[in-house]
Amino acid sequence: MNVRRRTLRRAAALGAACWIGLLCGCASSGRGGGPAAAPAPRFDGLGTHTRAVSTASPDAQAYFDQGLVWAYAFNHDEAIRSFHTAALHDPGLAMAWWGVALCNGPHINFPAMDPARSRAAWDALIKAQARAATASQVERDLIGALAARYASPPPADRRPLDEAYAAAMKQVWQQHSADADVGTLYAEALMDLQPWDLWTKEGQPKGNTLEILAVLERVLKLDPNHPGANHLYIHAVEASPYPERAEAAADRLRTAVPISGHLVHMPSHIDVQRGRWSQAADQNVQATESDRRYREISPRQGFYRTYMAHNHHFLAFASMMEGRSAAAEQAAREMVAGVPDEFIRAHGPWIDPLMSIVLDALKRFGRWDDVLNEPRPPRELPITTAMWHFSRGVAFAAKGDVRAAERAQADFRKAVKAVPADATMAINPAHKVLAIAEHMLAGEIAFARGEIDRAVAELTQGVAIEDDLLYMEPPDWIQPVRHTLGAVLVSAGRFDEAERVYREDLEIWPENGWSLHGLARCLEARGQAADAARVRARFAAAWGRADVKIDSSCLCVPGEHRRADAATSGP
Repeated sequence: MNVRRRTLRRAAALGAACWIGLLCGCASSGRGGGPAAAPAPRFDGLGTHTRAVSTASPDAQAYFDQGLVWAYAFNHDEAIRSFHTAALHDPGLAMAWWGVALCNGPHINFPAMDPARSRAAWDALIKAQARAATASQVERDLIGALAARYASPPPADRRPLDEAYAAAMKQVWQQHSADADVGTLYAEALMDLQPWDLWTKEGQPKGNTLEILAVLERVLKLDPNHPGANHLYIHAVEASPYPERAEAAADRLRTAVPISGHLVHMPSHIDVQRGRWSQAADQNVQATESDRRYREISPRQGFYRTYMAHNHHFLAFASMMEGRSAAAEQAAREMVAGVPDEFIRAHGPWIDPLMSIVLDALKRFGRWDDVLNEPRPPRELPITTAMWHFSRGVAFAAKGDVRAAERAQADFRKAVKAVPADATMAINPAHKVLAIAEHMLAGEIAFARGEIDRAVAELTQGVAIEDDLLYMEPPDWIQPVRHTLGAVLVSAGRFDEAERVYREDLEIWPENGWSLHGLARCLEARGQAADAARVRARFAAAWGRADVKIDSSCLCVPGEHRRADAATSGP
């Protein structure tokens, strides 16, 4: 159990909303309650989940099922298109309009509702209510519960509506406790009350968390293959002290809905917590392929493109941790290439937090000249610009050009001042993350000057800030500071300290090859040959697909064999 990693996992709904809205530009893009521009396509690869609704039309039933699975996959825009098409095939189908209303509502990745979505949800709800007389009892109950979720005009604070909806769904669940869809929808209503905020810093459940877990576990007994319940269960436990509880859910989702890139991706959230880096990377390769096939059928994307970018971002991160430099760089560049220049100009603050991923990949693998050859980011990306200066400073320090590194450090500090005070990364305040870069660069420069004690002090401060970041996958600081701190300590012969650093990192990021390599080196230096051999074997497994050889846990440290008596605290 990786308790240390678990206790660091907390998040805020607003930050999550900012992250998931990075690429969409408008939260209501692709959504709406009016007539669809054209019938939705039929998709293969949506799995076998079905829910019989009150219709005599096979096409209406098929499109309803399609919409429901897309809703469970968090592709709400596609779900709305499918529900609209179900209504075209059966104008009297109340549940088609229930689906439109549901999917225009808040969810854990975007808890707010803008005016357009509020109008669309309300209009669809009215249509569902007008057709409810011919619906079944459970359908009428679901429509009735949804009526508690919306108001016209919508209030400035919709918290009471969300609470009322969750309370109404609890009653529906109590009345239909053998209905897996009802249970899943109830659990999601509870999760919407505390998005990305289910666990305390100490790893204790918060608010409705225990009820959420109990409901989802009951649903999974009713229907182990339920796509929505498996999806939500991963989210419910990934930040807990026991992510292994979702291993079965993750394994079921790997192939359950192959056209949904997001559901194919979701198991990787558990994979990285269990130290299965190769599996996490492969899962995201499959997710990007699912996205490619999906876009061929449905090229017009709004909000869902955020999830597509997330798959590439996650793939780059996992590939870095397993030593695959080419795969990491390719995924990073593909993600960046997917963001058009006009979008950057129009929505720079939303995409800015992700756009330094190429620099992260190059820096991770010591590609210093390539880092220095990367073009300066557009002025609309102040966070990326600051990280560009930071990365240049690290590259110059690693190359031994201290003066150039110090100039880059001055440019970095100036660039940080240009970052708006309220800017965020994926979820954390940008200035908090940039403070890690400040200490990291100062530590790199101190190391280049031979000031080992100062380097250790700066990097230790960076570790403390990194440990206090809110949970996000991938993390807002991609390369663990401990990898640099451990390498500096090893280079100075301070093996006891380095061993503690590497063991801490392996508690946070299980079986990552960088820290396994460093730990083995520490054990070897202390004459613990048997223990070192066991760790070396773990490293060989972790590094089995790597395309680089390393002699340090951070390639900013050119080798780890400096004699201890050569390490001093002075220049």
